Amino acid sequence: MTTPAYDVVAIGNAIVDVLSQADDAFITETGMTKGSMQLMFSPAEADALYAKMGPGIEASGGSAANTVAAIAALGGRAGFIGQVADDQLGEVFAHDIRAAGVTFTTATRDGEPTTARCLIFVTPDGQRTMNTFLGASQFLPASALDNEMIASGAILYLEGYLWDPEEPRQAMRAAIEVARKAGRKVAFTLSDVFCISRHGGDFRDLMAKGLIDIMFANENEILALMEVEDFETAVAAAAAQVPVLVVTRSEKGAIAIANGERVACGAEPIEKVVDTTGAGDLFAAGFLTGQAQGRSLEQSLRLGAICAAEIISHYGARPMCDMQALVAEKLG
Repeated sequence: MTTPAYDVVAIGNAIVDVLSQADDAFITETGMTKGSMQLMFSPAEADALYAKMGPGIEASGGSAANTVAAIAALGGRAGFIGQVADDQLGEVFAHDIRAAGVTFTTATRDGEPTTARCLIFVTPDGQRTMNTFLGASQFLPASALDNEMIASGAILYLEGYLWDPEEPRQAMRAAIEVARKAGRKVAFTLSDVFCISRHGGDFRDLMAKGLIDIMFANENEILALMEVEDFETAVAAAAAQVPVLVVTRSEKGAIAIANGERVACGAEPIEKVVDTTGAGDLFAAGFLTGQAQGRSLEQSLRLGAICAAEIISHYGARPMCDMQALVAEKLG
């Protein structure tokens, strides 16, 4: 097996985020479920909701893209595979991810629909409610995969959000096969309870077949995935099927179980939670970077917590400080 050229290669939705502040009344009036992600199925629907937004901040996003951007900020070698349209938002996304130090070579898609966008409403308590139009990202075909990049990555990282459309689902299955043949690890993030409600059977099948090496979930997601109501029961059931299980628990910190070893870490203290957008994405970035650097399970969890705390202290899902300096200060 050759030495990996990348620490992590991720496949995910290539999305431009639009963030705006909103109060709880607005969330209720527009029929949104606070703290969740819901899909918008047409440009007209996205335009109508966008028209109701207050002043916003535009920034490249997407769950897996946020993760690899942070890995690059931490000094890691990262690549990303995701599809944008040949339009202005597509140019914005491509520029941003490359400027972050991530290799991005996926060809643009001609014609409709437009590049994906996510309208994010942040309430005063820092909770984010997301409304996503998947646009061009949901048509990522297996033919667009950079198989050489995938085979050159120590870890292939997949996001559950992209499992919903049929075409990228097949692309992700093909990518798993490429990574497996190259002797690489596969990491998977469950992304949202919404994804599990639609594709939990597929996710459990991947685990049962031994195709997932590292699984990321939050507390609600692990309960939904294992179809139980008790947290410890869910964790035990999932940990028996994957070599590494990582579960985040918001202010209660996180746990990781690897080959029978269980460790935990507390949440990193911050003065104020401003915006929880990207918290899980950045936690995954920290944990995966820790593993790539040969750190212990406990140190990798702590690195994830440090990254998550940085991202929830400001608006947006991309780091706004020198991440390597931050980690050196807090973890050494």
